[in-house]
Amino acid sequence: MNCLKTAEHIAAWLDSYAAGAGVDGFVVGVSGGVDSALSSTLAAMTGRPTLCATMPIHQAASHVSRAEEHIAWLKGRFPRVGSVDINLTGVYENFLQGLPCAATDPVQQMANANSRSRLRMTTLYYLAALNNALVVGTGNKIEDYAIGFFTKYGDGGVDVSPIADLTKSEVYALASALGVCESIRSAPPTDGLFGDGRTDEQQIGATYAELEWAMEQVDAGAQAEDFEGRQREVVAIYIRLNRANRHKMAPAPVCKIPDELREL
Repeated sequence: MNCLKTAEHIAAWLDSYAAGAGVDGFVVGVSGGVDSALSSTLAAMTGRPTLCATMPIHQAASHVSRAEEHIAWLKGRFPRVGSVDINLTGVYENFLQGLPCAATDPVQQMANANSRSRLRMTTLYYLAALNNALVVGTGNKIEDYAIGFFTKYGDGGVDVSPIADLTKSEVYALASALGVCESIRSAPPTDGLFGDGRTDEQQIGATYAELEWAMEQVDAGAQAEDFEGRQREVVAIYIRLNRANRHKMAPAPVCKIPDELREL
């Protein structure tokens, strides 16, 4: 992949889409991870106003510091980059206090984690409305279209998805070519939604490199039974997640009313 030309292509696409939508610029949630770092860089490359929002909810200090480092780097390169820090910890805690807590522990943990993501989505759209801007998605191809590793109507609720056709390895390649901070590129990928430091690999059970390989095999028609050992395990993980999360990766189904029911 020609990384610099690919980045320029995405930035031009973003600029064209914004022009067609009649908006001024972009809002991006910056987490301290490589996906949001690349997405915000590509948005800034358009030359349009780009607001980077940090929205910590019981966030690890390392995540916050990496996000701050990235935003400072962006501001040094692009004059129209702005930033806002909105600590949502109190909002999140107040939200939980008003909810029933009858679920078992793992179920409640997942519900709480997804609620964090949805609070951030609401915040980004508030900021977008104030700034006549589009909310920029930060999901890559593996997350968005292979295993559905995102929160429906959370980080999956966006206006544009600039890196959703890039695998994780391609995300890293572009981030490196554009000079994204090494501290971000070397950090283990994590969604940061649980507050306990668990990585994406620990949640999924496979690395992104393994999932990219599995995607190629499944797209070519392979099944888990075609492999042995770790390869069989990885393909099984990929297929299980792909099937379980298809509802996230397709538009919400619409119940069509038959013509005969519309007749009086």
